[in-house]
Amino acid sequence: MRDPIAGVGGMNHFLLPGETGDAGLRYGVQSMELLVNALLRKGARRERLEVKLFGGAHLFDGLSDVGGQNSAFAERFVRDEGLVYVGGSLRGDRARRIQFWPVSGRARQILLAPTESKVFATERRQPVVKPVEDIGALELF
Repeated sequence: MRDPIAGVGGMNHFLLPGETGDAGLRYGVQSMELLVNALLRKGARRERLEVKLFGGAHLFDGLSDVGGQNSAFAERFVRDEGLVYVGGSLRGDRARRIQFWPVSGRARQILLAPTESKVFATERRQPVVKPVEDIGALELF
């Protein structure tokens, strides 16, 4: 998020819980409002704020789509607050590394290799190891 005239901007990173009840939404709103208020204190004007949104990937099959819920929250916040959305990259199935230069507004996204989600899926497919049967008493001497 940035104000191109004031030359100030900042980033926010949050992960709302999978079940985004009132507490999760309040955390997200508070996090975004802290960013907006910090920019306003640095000379930004709310009507000039530009927003880019990144993230929200669905990384692990079989789990709730927390990334999609986070994306939907961020889009709804931008819309409800009347902020100007100028671009970004949401959802998908790969994690991202984001670099942001607030003065120019340039953002760079680096998609990370999907190895972690593959490892997690492989671990989930491993057979459950059963405990060894009791084969008798053990005597220590």
